[in-house]
Amino acid sequence: MKDIRVSAAVIHRNGMVYATRRAAGPFRGGWEFPGGKREKGESGEDCIIREIREELDVCIHVDGFFCTVEHQYPDFLLTMDCYICSIEDGQPRLMEHDEARWLTREELGSVSWLPADMLVVQRLKEDFPEPDRQA
Repeated sequence: MKDIRVSAAVIHRNGMVYATRRAAGPFRGGWEFPGGKREKGESGEDCIIREIREELDVCIHVDGFFCTVEHQYPDFLLTMDCYICSIEDGQPRLMEHDEARWLTREELGSVSWLPADMLVVQRLKEDFPEPDRQA
């Protein structure tokens, strides 16, 4: 059984978080927090910055660590480190997903989350990121 470690971004803006839907692969159509596999020697923060640039063509700031979840899929154990992030530069452009939505806390249940991401959603319902404060 494989162990896979990934980083995921809980990107927040104006009291909402960004969710993406997988366009391909075995989990096609499932909703997730964007991110991906860590490369050898890469920190969780460096991974999520790289992955979001590759997947959404934006630069993000890692505001802080949120949680780590583990989920046993049929073929592998997924360990996902999640970071609260904000967009520093650019507008999200879907490079690997076929749909995206900004969701409020109340809308979190409106999409069909992948199992590991559902664990993050449960945590978010308790500890949702604060709305951005404009100076």
